[in-house]
Amino acid sequence: MRIHRLYPGSFGANCYLLLARDGAAAVVDPSPDADTVLDALRGEDADLSRILLTHGHFDHILSLDTLRDRTGVRAGIHESDLDLPSDARKNAFEAFFRQRRVWRTPEETFRDGDRIAVGSETVTVLHTPGHTAGSVCFLINDGRDLLTGDTLFAESYGRTDLYGGSLSDLRASLGRLATLPPDTVIYPGHGESARLGDALAAIGITR
Repeated sequence: MRIHRLYPGSFGANCYLLLARDGAAAVVDPSPDADTVLDALRGEDADLSRILLTHGHFDHILSLDTLRDRTGVRAGIHESDLDLPSDARKNAFEAFFRQRRVWRTPEETFRDGDRIAVGSETVTVLHTPGHTAGSVCFLINDGRDLLTGDTLFAESYGRTDLYGGSLSDLRASLGRLATLPPDTVIYPGHGESARLGDALAAIGITR
């Protein structure tokens, strides 16, 4: 499965297209405007089949409703973050802007260990709470690539002071990621890609 990064998205959030060999595609964290996402899909001659969310914060879902309206594709999120998009306090928009902005609730939920089909290929869900209660990472390509959302960045990790955040949960989640092969490449919600081992070492976690 090829990974096409759309950057910069709004608020510096990365959006990724997961491109299966049979032409199917998933959008992970639709932060850019919908036209940017749809143009990229057309450029790849890909058919959008899924919208996947690493968590429910506003900066990762800005074009979520527009994409759903224009494509009819359903969105999925971990069950513990299901209510975040539709609540301005929980999705952090209110905390940043003192205004209310909400999105429709995703149609689908997933849990740890779920395997999500994107055409002929598979995305495995790893529940990694801490940044939010329902934060997840998506493991693809037989474990060679990991989309980490705001759980882990190239040289840091996600904040835990917003709704549903927990430093103890995040530490446990990072410990779980440390059990994966260090050569796994991470694709974070903000910033550049990195080797998993290097990203963990940068925050003091070694196997």
